[in-house]
Amino acid sequence: MSGSAARMRAWKGPAVLSYGFRPFFLSAGIWAALAMALWAAMLTGREPLPIGLDPVSWHAHEMMFGYLGAVMAGFLLTAVPNWTGRLPVTGWPLAALAGLWLAGRAAMALGAPAALAAAADLSLGAALLVFLAREILAGRNWRNLPVLALLGLWAAGNALFHLEAARGGFPAQGPGLRLGLVAAVMLIALIGGRIVPSFTRNWLVRRGESRLPAPMGRGDAVALSLAALALGAWTAAPDARATAAALAAAGAAHLWRMSRWRGARCRAEALVWVLHAAYAFVPLGFAAMAAGIAAPQAMAAAQHLWMAGAVGLMTLAVMTRASLGHGGRPLHAGRPVAALYWAVIVAVAARLAGGLAPEQAWLLHLAAGAWIAAFAGFAIIFWPILTRPRPDAAAA
Repeated sequence: MSGSAARMRAWKGPAVLSYGFRPFFLSAGIWAALAMALWAAMLTGREPLPIGLDPVSWHAHEMMFGYLGAVMAGFLLTAVPNWTGRLPVTGWPLAALAGLWLAGRAAMALGAPAALAAAADLSLGAALLVFLAREILAGRNWRNLPVLALLGLWAAGNALFHLEAARGGFPAQGPGLRLGLVAAVMLIALIGGRIVPSFTRNWLVRRGESRLPAPMGRGDAVALSLAALALGAWTAAPDARATAAALAAAGAAHLWRMSRWRGARCRAEALVWVLHAAYAFVPLGFAAMAAGIAAPQAMAAAQHLWMAGAVGLMTLAVMTRASLGHGGRPLHAGRPVAALYWAVIVAVAARLAGGLAPEQAWLLHLAAGAWIAAFAGFAIIFWPILTRPRPDAAAA
C-alpha cells in the first residue's frame, strides 16, 4: 500500500475527511458552478442573495478568494505532507478548516455585517498561513518559503479587499483584488513551472521519448523575476506606460519559458496538455494586460485571461490530476474529463470576446454557461473519487 493510502487509511471516519484535497476540491467545484450561476442571474437584474457588496465585487471576490481559497487549501493540505514528510491534517481538524471556508462563503453571500464577514472570510487564509509556516519550519523545507510568502500576499489582498468594501469603495477595481491576482499568477508561475515540465517529462519518458523538457535554469529565474517586477508595477501603477512595457517583457519571457517544455508532444493525453494550455494563459495574460493599458475599455476582458484562463484552467487541471492520483485511479483523462477542460477554454474565449464586443451580451452568458458546465461536471464526475475510500486502501 502506498504512503498516501496508508495515511488516509489511518482516519477511520468518512473518506471525505481522510485527506485535504477531498473536501476542498469538491467544495471548490460546487462553489465555482453555483457562484457563477448566481452571477449569471445578477447579470439579468435579479437579486438571488442579500449580498452586502455590489454584484461585480461579490463575483470577483468569490472567484478570487472564495473558489481559489478552497483550491489552495486542498492543494496545500495535500502537497505539503509530501514536501515535508510529515503527517497530513485529517478528520475533525480538517472538517474544522472546511467549516471556516463555509463560514466565509455564508457571510459573504448573506450580507453579514462588514466586520463579521471579514472575520469569517479571512479565517481560512490565516489558518493556512499558520499551517504552512509550521510545516515548513518543522520540516526545514526552506525551498517552499516563496509559497508561504505568496500565500501571505494573497491573504493580504483579501484583507485589503474587505477594507476597501468597508470604506464604501468599489473593491472589484481596487488594489486588494489586484494583489490577490498577482499572488495567484505568481503561484502558477512558480509551482506550475515545477509541475508542468516534471509531469511532461514523466509522461514522455514512459512513451520512450528522448527529447525532454529543459531543466530549471537561470532563464527560468529571470522569467520569474520579470514576472514579479511586472506584477508589482501593475499593482502599484496599473495605468502607467512603464507598467505596459514590463508586462510585455514578462509575457515574452514566459512564452519562451514554456516553449522549452515540449508541450506539442503531449496532445495524446489531456491530463498533460491541459497543464501547458493553462500555463499558456500566463504569457497571454501579460500581453493582453499590456495592451489593455493602451485600451482601458478592454482591461476587464484581458484580466480574465489570468482569472478564468490561467487560474481557472490550471486549478481545474490540478484538481483533476490530484484527485485521480491520490484517489488511487489511473493518471489518465478520458473524454468526459477532457470535455471539462475544453469547457473552461470556451468560457475564457467567450468572456474575452464579450469584453471586446459588449453589445453582444449573449457572449457573457455563454462564458458563464461553459464555466458552470466545467465545474459542475467536475463535481459530478469526481464525487465518487472524492467521497469514497481509495480502491487499494479498501483491499489492503
